[in-house]
Amino acid sequence: MRKAFTSTTIEGLTIEDEKSFRHVALYADLKEILTRSKYPFRVLAGDSEGRWDRALLLNLTFWGATAGGDVLESATIAADVVAHVAWHKLASAAMQPSPGAPLSADALFLGEAIASAFDVYLVGRLLGHAPKSTFLESQVPAMADAADAAGLSEDEFDTLVQEIADDPERAFEDLRALLFDATTALLACTSAEEGAAALASFDSHRFAPILHRYELSNWVLYARAYAPTALAQDASVRAIDRALRDADVAIDWLARTWVSPARKALLA
Repeated sequence: MRKAFTSTTIEGLTIEDEKSFRHVALYADLKEILTRSKYPFRVLAGDSEGRWDRALLLNLTFWGATAGGDVLESATIAADVVAHVAWHKLASAAMQPSPGAPLSADALFLGEAIASAFDVYLVGRLLGHAPKSTFLESQVPAMADAADAAGLSEDEFDTLVQEIADDPERAFEDLRALLFDATTALLACTSAEEGAAALASFDSHRFAPILHRYELSNWVLYARAYAPTALAQDASVRAIDRALRDADVAIDWLARTWVSPARKALLA
């Protein structure tokens, strides 16, 4: 049987749009962690090579897997995906109870919330520095489509984007907390009525109009299928969540507590 993938590290990949991220020091640190740890990526091989739809399906279906590596359609990766992957690696290291053990539902949600909210942080950081970034060309319209579906006017969306640009750090934490709260609330729901009520409880949040930009259903269904004792709260993860909420700047807390120690350990 033909191999479905070829394996490579980040050094074997072409990184798209990386110049747009050169003023974001945290991006360089996240990339260095993947580089020095020899993090494995899987590239579709044979007839599947170049199939972005197949790579997307596999990543969405097996996103919480603890082994293997992210699936790429070709030996090319977007710079924002580099950061996303690194956050997942750091989250697993911080919240996995033991090597190879499955993550709790809380850990899955917190890790994905951090990785996804970092995209909004990057939107804010890049708007004033790299307006022609291909990352912005894809992310901002996708956010606009979600906001439009939620009933936000163009002017209101422009105001939201300006708020993100004015304070990317606050935007990161506000969205991270919303994503974690929404998914943990949905996990406990047993009917569409309960789910609708849970979602409605977040309608006053400033990022509620872009909440459906994220694959929350996929997150919840994966956690229900694979997380041990999915409905039980993970006290250690909830402690991290509280620390982020209490921090003056949540992204700085992560840089100090997760990123810097990981870099130092790899440099030792």
